[in-house]
This record gives sequence, structure tokens and C-alpha cells, in this order.
Amino acid sequence: MLNHLSRKYKDPDAVLDYSVDWSDWLVLGDTIASVAWTVPPGITSISNTYSTNVATIWLAAGTLGKVYTITCEVTTAAGRVEDHSFELQIVDK
Repeated sequence: MLNHLSRKYKDPDAVLDYSVDWSDWLVLGDTIASVAWTVPPGITSISNTYSTNVATIWLAAGTLGKVYTITCEVTTAAGRVEDHSFELQIVDK
């Protein structure tokens, strides 16, 4: 995946979805079999879903000005395991 953290932004009152597209990483014919999200205290995970190649999480809350690291770990049908993290900065919008 990426070798640096991408940054996304969210208002503390917003409830928004964030996705990780694994298409470029997945080997031809392999698909996502399970997903585990790591969400630090202060951010609320509302729900998460996944398809054959995209994992999505819905997030709420957060402290204004704080940056949180959110991690998505996938396991594929073939048994490959990988994770990708992004930074979520809480800003007033």
C-alpha cells in the first residue's frame, strides 16, 4: 500500500464514511474475506462494511484539533494479511 499516511478531515459533529480501496494490492482472483478496524479512543466507530475490494467505516465524534490514526487490516480469501492507516484530523467546518 502507501508508504506514508494520507490525511482526511472531519468536523467533530459530522458522521462520515471513509473507505480503503484494496484493488491495486489484491492479487488477481483474490478478494477481501474479513476486515478489522482499529479506532483510537475519542473517535466513535458507527459501523463498517466491505465488498470484494473496498473496506468502509463510518466514524463520529473527535476532539477539535486532534489527529487520530485509523487502521484498516484486511485478510483475503487466499490468506494474505495487510493493513493501511490514515490520519483523521478533526477541524471546524
